[in-house]
Amino acid sequence: MKTGTTLTYLASVKHRRSNKDLISQAFRRFRHKDVVELASLENGLNVLELWHGMTYAFKDLAISCVGQLLQYFLEKRKKQVTIVVGTSGDTGSAAIESVRGVDNVNIIVLLPSGRCSPIQELQMTTVIEDNVHVFAVDGTSDELDEPIRNVFADTEFVKRHNIMSLNSINWTRVMVQVAHHFYAYFHCSPSMKETPLPVVEIVVPTGAAGNVTAGYIAQTMGLPIRLVAAVNENDIIHRTIQNGDFSLADSIKPSLAPSIDIQEPYNMERIFWLLSGKDSVLIKTMMEEFQKLGKANVPEALSTKLSQAFSSSTVNDENVIETMLRCWKENQYLLCPHSAVAVSYHYQQMDLGTNSIPRCCLATAAAAKFPEAVLKAGLTPEIPPEIRALETMDTRCTVMKRGEDWEKILYHKIEEVNALRKS
Repeated sequence: MKTGTTLTYLASVKHRRSNKDLISQAFRRFRHKDVVELASLENGLNVLELWHGMTYAFKDLAISCVGQLLQYFLEKRKKQVTIVVGTSGDTGSAAIESVRGVDNVNIIVLLPSGRCSPIQELQMTTVIEDNVHVFAVDGTSDELDEPIRNVFADTEFVKRHNIMSLNSINWTRVMVQVAHHFYAYFHCSPSMKETPLPVVEIVVPTGAAGNVTAGYIAQTMGLPIRLVAAVNENDIIHRTIQNGDFSLADSIKPSLAPSIDIQEPYNMERIFWLLSGKDSVLIKTMMEEFQKLGKANVPEALSTKLSQAFSSSTVNDENVIETMLRCWKENQYLLCPHSAVAVSYHYQQMDLGTNSIPRCCLATAAAAKFPEAVLKAGLTPEIPPEIRALETMDTRCTVMKRGEDWEKILYHKIEEVNALRKS
């Protein structure tokens, strides 16, 4: 995809911009000329690399687009906004990159201290632009979501300070991610001339379930795909798909794939709503029960529809290491641990002799972001200079200690950045 030049963009920034201009600008910093790339490997393994953006993760694709749309409408309406983001690893850095240095935007990011990979954390804490505010929270990604959720529930406060999110709770994120699945289908389908069109299976490493929700929406638009939600030992989505067990485990298990160490996948609410025929009363009751009790009763009819719409798989760290090592031995191809969660499913099906249809595994991050996992697999990390440089850069973040009132701190920070903006 041609991106045009930065000079052309800057010359036209004060004039009306077309959709093509916005998308071109969103992707101008991607390292691959086609933005994404399909790696066709041995034994029918197709890996769709979605990680050629600024932070080496697939979140760059959607969030870069959302960032451009946001800036366009803020300029047009002469408004300012405060973005509040909770991250398990990749969302925070992608969100920061999409708006760093933008005059009419402040962004506040909460990350789970010590639960991201060191590189993921550095990608956030080394950004020192005045509009970027990073908090390292002494808790899990689910725990830090709670004060954010409470702030967004305060509608008067949200309206007064013009607060928004760039997590996949933001519908625009999911909307852009629908394109991933069409791209995967068109590049992995054996034929576009058959009637009906052949089916392609798409395997999605799944945390908060935004990308797999986008896949389901693509499916309802008529795209002939089967969806597999691939998770690690934090397997609430797998349990829900397999037997309707939508309940929290006792704790989040830190894993080699930290970006999907999530137990409260908020996009499941969207999936339930779509599958229920948009029964808002039922889904509201279910989600309120889940928030109150840590579990919710999934009606049998809804559970059946869910298991018909999705397959799922779960793997542990040992499986992830085995998959990374096998993929290297067979292809000399390095997988990140999240992508290995998806590829592990492919190997399982291959070993069972059930490779009956084409399959595409979504690669959600580059292995370079997770050198510790690569080393555990007995392989050699390939770390680009821009990532290695993070280790020598100054860092800046504020610690939220366990026992402190995180919600109060977040309220205060939002008020502080908006007061500074007004002054």
